[in-house]
Amino acid sequence: MRTIGNIIWILMGGVVTALCWWLAGALFYLTIIGIPLGRQAFKMASLTLAPFGKRIIYGGGAPSLLANIIWVVCIGMWEALAYVLVGTIFCVTIVGIPFGKQLFKMAKLSLLPFGAQVVNLY
Repeated sequence: MRTIGNIIWILMGGVVTALCWWLAGALFYLTIIGIPLGRQAFKMASLTLAPFGKRIIYGGGAPSLLANIIWVVCIGMWEALAYVLVGTIFCVTIVGIPFGKQLFKMAKLSLLPFGAQVVNLY
């Protein structure tokens, strides 16, 4: 089921979204100051490409908390809002609920990416 979900996800826009995240990460890596932001963009790209069968483990302590506060104010709030809105639209239909749940997972990661790890369930 996880494979079928990821195939449908990729065909319906997952590749495009992951490429956009990858491009953002590459642009952030052009400057030394942007490298931490680029790492978070690459983390989002890996989750956005194939979200089914992955989970997010949060941790990181005080440095991650400070970085997440800055991230939320500058970028994360708007990203999370967009993912929540689209996830809500997907959850209107029964068929869209699994995809909406993945979008909610991405909303949480886009809100607090520092200190989080994306891991495979199996």
